[in-house]
Amino acid sequence: MELLQLQYFQTVAHLEHMTKAAEKLQIAQPSLSKTISRLEEDLGVTLFDREHRKIRLNAAGRKFLNRVERAFAELNEGRREIEELSDHDQKNITLAVTIPRVLPDLLGTFLTKYPDVRFQQFLKSISSMKQLLIEGEIDYCISSVPIEGADIKWEPLITEEIYLIVPPNHRLAGRESIELQEVKDEPFISMNTGFGFRSLTDQFCLEAGFVQHIAFEGDEPAVISDLVRKGLGIAFVSELTWLHQSGTSSHKLRITEPMCQRTIGLAWSEKRYFTPAAEQFRPFVMDYFSAVNTARLKKKEE
Repeated sequence: MELLQLQYFQTVAHLEHMTKAAEKLQIAQPSLSKTISRLEEDLGVTLFDREHRKIRLNAAGRKFLNRVERAFAELNEGRREIEELSDHDQKNITLAVTIPRVLPDLLGTFLTKYPDVRFQQFLKSISSMKQLLIEGEIDYCISSVPIEGADIKWEPLITEEIYLIVPPNHRLAGRESIELQEVKDEPFISMNTGFGFRSLTDQFCLEAGFVQHIAFEGDEPAVISDLVRKGLGIAFVSELTWLHQSGTSSHKLRITEPMCQRTIGLAWSEKRYFTPAAEQFRPFVMDYFSAVNTARLKKKEE
């Protein structure tokens, strides 16, 4: 059994399509098929169910894929440790988020204290972030939905309220609060399907007895806010996002029913090897959000 065989198997297992896998691996399809067949002969079991030109990972294949991915994750961690011994990449931090609005102040404050650190940041869906953690491709995730899995730790950071924003001339602009069902017929401007905030707000609407009528979808909160301001719809906005917006003319409404909140957390793999810079980042994030929460609660009391 060779690493190349395992790499080929992993790619085919993810795509469940031999031609697409061959294209991604940049090899001839017959060679890929022979490699997979030899692997199955070595193992003494078939890993895929085949019907005509279609292939699907079977039960044995799923179990084997889990082990293969764990093996590759361990090899990646070994490579990272060696790179640090060689003084490479020890000041890099890789971070995936579903809430980019908090990053400028968070990362800016950290870089003021540790100016030599370099960040690589990704805006990802929850499922994508979980896979990146499992594969050892990133250090941390900051998400608004708990990330669960073997060897994954998710630590709550702060719980914030979710509001609605409406255009300045909207029929509800004179109100301070509403029940969510009052806007069941309104056009919504929303994050794309797959993002944690979209899943959360979809659930809020279901609790209120309706499904959002989505007029526009996007992945940039600032653009969504601009579309609301221009009168193209209404939108959900998180408390922290609202606090970081300046000069907006949209009107914020508190939702009294159902209770609309989310908890932001930090996730990481307990099997991952962390560089010194990445080790410093975790307690910094905890302290940062603790300070944000204290300031937020104080402002609410004023």
